[in-house]
Amino acid sequence: QVQLVESGGGLVQSGGSARLSCVVSGAFVSIRTQEWFRQAPGKQREFVARIARDGSTTYADSVKDRFTISGDNKNTLYLQISSLKPEDAGVYYCNADIFRNGPGWQVYWGQGTQVTVSS
Repeated sequence: QVQLVESGGGLVQSGGSARLSCVVSGAFVSIRTQEWFRQAPGKQREFVARIARDGSTTYADSVKDRFTISGDNKNTLYLQISSLKPEDAGVYYCNADIFRNGPGWQVYWGQGTQVTVSS
């Protein structure tokens, strides 16, 4: 089985920064696209950022120039979040498109890490 575990959330001051991590563990062959989503209370989960296997990145307009997605080309995904605003608060989830022998390509999700922004 494959697991994704996020960490790095917590209480951050408005205007502050934090780095979120997402570690993929278990038996897998390859990772393709990896993404970060977030969900604020009472709102739908929304796309934040994506990194493809070639390293190309895509961002939601609301976080462009403030957030940076990166990976270590092994099993860890990062999201550097900066210049935080109150509207950035929520649970941040990572996902990864992973190839496993048998199931083939599937998208797996982590359980999320909470980011709270204090004013």
